[in-house]
Amino acid sequence: MKLVIIFGPQAVGKMTVGQELERKTELKLFHNHMTIELVSHFFSYGSESGKRLVGLFRKKIFEEVAASDLEGLIFTYVWGLDISADWDYINNVSNIFESKGGSVYLVELEADLDVRLVRNKSDNRLLHKPSKRNFEQSERDLLKTLENHRLNSFPGEFEGKNYMKINNTNLTADIVAQMIIEQFEL
Repeated sequence: MKLVIIFGPQAVGKMTVGQELERKTELKLFHNHMTIELVSHFFSYGSESGKRLVGLFRKKIFEEVAASDLEGLIFTYVWGLDISADWDYINNVSNIFESKGGSVYLVELEADLDVRLVRNKSDNRLLHKPSKRNFEQSERDLLKTLENHRLNSFPGEFEGKNYMKINNTNLTADIVAQMIIEQFEL
């Protein structure tokens, strides 16, 4: 069982890379907006009920996948590296898989802001993330999060064979997925 966590700031290409990785491997993609979009029909993701439901759905999916005979899962996440609760969350998700004998791989994506602002309006993103269709709000959220949180790591913050950082400013999702496959022998 493998868990590949693709993390980085909004519109860096996590879902799109995850889609390519899913296409090239036996891993299933679980991008973070799958639960956000589901719950948003009932509660705002920022509300207490919205956050609780998203968390519950994700946890149950992680537990079921970790206990299954699936090859593994690709999960995307905007990880506030300056937020201790986000570190705890990633540790808890990782523990679900590791407790079942699984391996966890961390893939950090980074890209220039001007590229991310263009990607924020891409057809693929809008198709799979309806809550991002309000461009003004989505861009405002992207910029505010960038201003208030650290979404990419410092040099040396992550180390080890199960971690890689990719600047995908000028790389296609296909190339990035292939880099991940080769690095982790997926």
